[in-house]
Amino acid sequence: MKIYIEDLCFKCIIGILDHERKTKQKVVINATLKYHFDGDFINYADVVDLIKKTMRKKKFLLIEDALLTLEKKIYKNFPTIKKVTIKITKPSILPDCKVSVQQTTKLIS
Repeated sequence: MKIYIEDLCFKCIIGILDHERKTKQKVVINATLKYHFDGDFINYADVVDLIKKTMRKKKFLLIEDALLTLEKKIYKNFPTIKKVTIKITKPSILPDCKVSVQQTTKLIS
């Protein structure tokens, strides 16, 4: 089974530039979570809540650090998940494009 979280939008502090440390900016997060369904389901609302709370609390400097932290928290809180793909987009950081970083990991058992 796969859970798709698409176009999750909210504001948070993320980035290394001075104005990014002072003013919340919009981020868009897409995630794919692969797991083996054996009767126990994963509440996708809980996953969304974890992502938003983590991003808002940590105020990451780098998207890369945010990705690695989210990945670890998802595996820890949802042990049936075996593969995670997360993409974080900053749609407004540059005037003529969106900027994204993506990470895919497979849990090694």
